[in-house]
Amino acid sequence: MENSNNNWRMPRIGDQAPEFRAMTTKGKLNFPGDYKGYWKILFSHPADFTPVCTTEFIAFAKMQEEFDKLNTKLVGLSVDSLSSHIAWVRNIKEKIEWEGNKNVDIDFPIVVDLSKNVSTLYGMIMPGESNNACVRAVFFIDPTDKIRAIIYYPLVLGRNFDEIKRVIIGLQTADAHDVAMPANWQPGKDVVLHYPITTDEAVARTAEEGLTCHEWYLCSKKLQ
Repeated sequence: MENSNNNWRMPRIGDQAPEFRAMTTKGKLNFPGDYKGYWKILFSHPADFTPVCTTEFIAFAKMQEEFDKLNTKLVGLSVDSLSSHIAWVRNIKEKIEWEGNKNVDIDFPIVVDLSKNVSTLYGMIMPGESNNACVRAVFFIDPTDKIRAIIYYPLVLGRNFDEIKRVIIGLQTADAHDVAMPANWQPGKDVVLHYPITTDEAVARTAEEGLTCHEWYLCSKKLQ
């Protein structure tokens, strides 16, 4: 991506997801165009055959059906080769048991990025962390291909997959009901209203039925 000075910058929340074409373990991918109408989670991992990444891929694979129900497609990426990706996912299925999970199929595509073009485009290479491996980036992209959230983890820290699912549900809930999520929100919990932008709206809100107003700018409610 470019700014007005023609200098590359990392994609930001609210940007359209940068487009790329690449080979994956599931064949050729045109991203994000192949997933029009879906939510998308694009995530990077430092390298194949590494311990933390292996546990993360098992976690994603075990939750893939849950993400499918949320109209969400998973796409992994690292700077390894196609043969390495294939050998690794086969090794996970045939040899690895983690937290009671074994014979795990990795059924989402893993992007081949030996050139580092895609990982550079998405700001996944951070020289202060590593010059030759991606950090653990997670991009949440909506059905209009807009980036809605970004989470970065260092190489040593595995991702929290309950949080990744919570982010998708929270964004979908915000879009569907025009509300916001308070701290530590979980599905089924009260949501909060956007703050009023006029004095009349502030007064009216405190008298509105079905709301719990802690102050004129902080009102919560249950979703029906």
